[in-house]
Amino acid sequence: MKRILLIALFLLAMAGPVSAYGLYLKCSEEVAAGASLKCSVDSDFPPGTTFNLVLYQSGYTTTQIRKQPVTIQSDQRTQYVIVDTTGLPGGTYKAEMQYTGSDEARLRSDSTTMQLIKVIDRSDEIEITSPVTQDLKDALRIEGELKNGGNDGIQIEVNGPDGRIYSKQWIQTKNNIKNGAGIFTQKVAVTSGGDYTVEFWDADGYIGSKSFTVVAPTVATTVPTTTVPVVKTTRTTVTTVPTPWPTATQSPLSPLTAAAGIAAAGLAVVLAARRVR
Repeated sequence: MKRILLIALFLLAMAGPVSAYGLYLKCSEEVAAGASLKCSVDSDFPPGTTFNLVLYQSGYTTTQIRKQPVTIQSDQRTQYVIVDTTGLPGGTYKAEMQYTGSDEARLRSDSTTMQLIKVIDRSDEIEITSPVTQDLKDALRIEGELKNGGNDGIQIEVNGPDGRIYSKQWIQTKNNIKNGAGIFTQKVAVTSGGDYTVEFWDADGYIGSKSFTVVAPTVATTVPTTTVPVVKTTRTTVTTVPTPWPTATQSPLSPLTAAAGIAAAGLAVVLAARRVR
């Protein structure tokens, strides 16, 4: 019997210790809808091991909402994961770490890989009374009421098409004696049209966000008119001068012609003398 026990211990020693690793997930237990859910992940798994942090909506059926990878680093330091809750309705959700490797992960018994989270929707505590669509020359007017806000004040932050234009800061609220709401009004100068998001906080934390649209005036585009000069073509009339006929040149009388003339003249004298007689 002792021999069998010794053989078993020897085989266990030859096989070496079975490795088990710890994985610890910690998230905020409550978060306002639209705010960032913050989770921390600690593990001594070998560097390069990757898990997925998956957010599920709990109910009759489990629906996956978000999934983000988490990879263990060389120093096995604590890692922080931010999960966006924008657009999530209020209710109970579950965050869970899922191993992505092909072999089964060996976890120590004290590991924590799942946590329930309550998402609180406070967006209906803000009522906006200023127009949500505004002209650029009047924008941006942020006016409304915070339910049960009284004179406690409210924090706002404004982000636009080009990023943050109004950093998170407190503004005054005035108690509405009718219902105890906190009436607030604030104008934030904007220089361009587009969509703007205003986020709200009070002493209890994040409340929600409201969207505004700023419309810039339409500037008519003037198309430059190019005037093409009209080129006038002047037609030159060419007057053709008739070529003069060549002037007849009188040639000197030839000797025959001269002799004939003299003879004719003599004959005329003779005839004239006869008539006289």
